[in-house]
Amino acid sequence: MKVAQVLIFAIFAFISLSSVTAGKNVVCYFASWTVYRPGNGKFDVSNIDSSLCTHVLFGFIGLGEDYKVKILDSWESNDDYGYKGFEHLVGLKQSKPQLKVLVSMGGWNEGSDKYSQMAADPIKRQCSSNPWSILLSITDLMGLIWTGNTLVYETTNFVLLLKELKSALQPLGLLLTAAVTGGVTNMDVAYDVPGVSQALDMINVMVYDFHGAFDDYVGHVSPLYASSLDDTDEKKLLNADAGIQHWLDKGADPAKINFGIVTYGRSFTLADSNNTQLYAPIKGGGLAGPYTRQDGVLGYNEICELHSDWTYYWDDEQKVPHRISGDQWVGYDDENSVQLKAEYAMSKNLAGMMVWAFDTDDFLGICGSENYPLLRTINRVLN
Repeated sequence: MKVAQVLIFAIFAFISLSSVTAGKNVVCYFASWTVYRPGNGKFDVSNIDSSLCTHVLFGFIGLGEDYKVKILDSWESNDDYGYKGFEHLVGLKQSKPQLKVLVSMGGWNEGSDKYSQMAADPIKRQCSSNPWSILLSITDLMGLIWTGNTLVYETTNFVLLLKELKSALQPLGLLLTAAVTGGVTNMDVAYDVPGVSQALDMINVMVYDFHGAFDDYVGHVSPLYASSLDDTDEKKLLNADAGIQHWLDKGADPAKINFGIVTYGRSFTLADSNNTQLYAPIKGGGLAGPYTRQDGVLGYNEICELHSDWTYYWDDEQKVPHRISGDQWVGYDDENSVQLKAEYAMSKNLAGMMVWAFDTDDFLGICGSENYPLLRTINRVLN
């Protein structure tokens, strides 16, 4: 992954400290735009099984030019004649009172310039460190995510921002959490790891998106381990084990780390359908699926429902699967690889796992005997 392609996701979580004392964390993302998907891909709050998660994170709201919270989609509004999406999301707590619901700020479409400016300005940081102003803006939601590019000069600003937030939240008995890159090279550029770890109560490490259509060759979205075909030192670090271990080696507290996975795969159109191995040249991203509707991306639900006839391969070095059909190649996680990743998290005494996202798991249970097979696999291993 290139530095310019990596974002910091900092979650400012207003949560009771007692909420994380029992069991392992299962942190689940809900993306509001999935309510607009067609057919079996449409996903809304009513599809969420809150019993499978300890935390539900909503994506995304924005940051206005005045550095105040901005609603990006009318779905999010609690206005009388709106959809009242936030109200429905918080309503999940009726069936599971201990569930923690957080809201995420930023995302790829928002960009990062405003967030970088905020982190670099003491006055703007102080405004963003004021939890009651956020809570007044978004009633009953329990967290906020800040997004910014991992530029070198922001390393210090990021830690300063976290410390100021921590000083505001800790007296209230509230948590501060963040989601961070799992790429070793970018990590060294982006973070003062001891400073970040000291300031945070929970760290979601995004050990995924190591490869994709942004490369010019085939690679798995989230290999657990390196491959013998990794022919450079940099390529040997593009895997989950290297990312998690580097956070630990740099001084992060394992009891704060959640191992991040994705329920989508990264797909490719091969330049030569006879050359299907890792690092084979590609023409570009794979064909878009009918639900995610994005070249180079296929949800697990799309793969298992629509492409179960593609030839299945298990990479016993990287401990992940991929499927091939003609010039189409997709690497993803299935129940086998998710189980191994959850067992890895347990072996490292990590806090738990983080999942992006509900909507590309098989949430309808079309492909097997149960819905949410990936999330259920995590729960079986962790708890």
